[in-house]
Amino acid sequence: MTDVLEHAPPLTQLSEEERLLRANVRAFARAEIAPLVREMDEAAAIPRTLIDQLFDLGVMAIEIPETFGGAGAHFFLSVIAIEELSRVDPSVAVLVDVQNTLVINALLRWGSGDIKQRFLPALARDTVGAYALSEAGSGSDAFALATRADEDGDDYVLTGRKLWITNAREAGLFIVLANANPDAGYRGITAFLIEDDRPGLQVGKKEDKLGIRASSTCELLLDECRVPKANVLGEPGRGYKVAIETLNEGRIGIGAQMVGLAQAALDHALAYVQERTQFGKAIAEFQAVQFQIAQAQTELEMARLGVYNAARLHDAGRPFLTEGAMAKLFSSQVAERVTSLALQLFGGVGYTKDYPVEKLYRDAKIGQIYEGTSNMQLQTIAKQIMQRKG
Repeated sequence: MTDVLEHAPPLTQLSEEERLLRANVRAFARAEIAPLVREMDEAAAIPRTLIDQLFDLGVMAIEIPETFGGAGAHFFLSVIAIEELSRVDPSVAVLVDVQNTLVINALLRWGSGDIKQRFLPALARDTVGAYALSEAGSGSDAFALATRADEDGDDYVLTGRKLWITNAREAGLFIVLANANPDAGYRGITAFLIEDDRPGLQVGKKEDKLGIRASSTCELLLDECRVPKANVLGEPGRGYKVAIETLNEGRIGIGAQMVGLAQAALDHALAYVQERTQFGKAIAEFQAVQFQIAQAQTELEMARLGVYNAARLHDAGRPFLTEGAMAKLFSSQVAERVTSLALQLFGGVGYTKDYPVEKLYRDAKIGQIYEGTSNMQLQTIAKQIMQRKG
């Protein structure tokens, strides 16, 4: 029994490396990001100078091996970084999230030695990545892609239109999913690496969003964009595997984002109710308020444990499909409830932009939509449950 306890630390017990990263990211977020949050939200943009600072901090290349200029760390550190950044600004956090859990993750898992050599050093140094899967007719039905990739000698020629592409405005490299063999259905889908300066590739309209406004979300236009076969990520016709398995990891990152922003909202609310007086005493002294905060913190801690468990399973090389879906589903639900409660506890002032909770309330909604809606997570969970035997 003693051996079991020694080798099974609590999920929230962090290693020295993990504690150090959390402390560094937390300090950076408070000092460098916090003063810019309102300005970035109103301008709907993240300054390039801040992005450069994120590269300098090391959070844009957490899992890239040291030989390519990265930190050579494990996935759980990405989760910690995303959670901490989200406590200050979820828009900045999702930029870091997409870079690590979608783009870099896909290159590490599916990239050839040549692809890693050509693209990972830039992603570690100064290049932002974006992941282009969604289209007008393929949201939850992700494999109903209309974007085509026609083979032409040593190249593929891509034509189509992608929507809702996070990091599109800042990206220097795109992972684009297109169908190279429509007759084969989803088995024709292929993943391509496309540089931002390649002719035929254009970043289009930037969406004017409810929340995470500073994060760029744009359409991506491909007009006979010629891409060499050497830029195929994985094998031709295996893009559906790249997409599915990459998003499985990405969902854990979104879970971390939701946990971070919910914790921020609750922290703000807790400080406020201890200062705000009504009927001759702080509203924190009313049992009704205490019970609501206790309920919120309990749900938030359960969401955090779910996210950490999925991330730990990933790093242990264990299956995490169900746990990742559960983590995203529950954390996004909790984030919506907690931010709503925080705004309610602030009362009328919480509805104004003079206080931070209205932004966190707006930012929370996206958690139930992107990288697989809540209904898609329920479908995944249900499918796995129904396949169990015994």
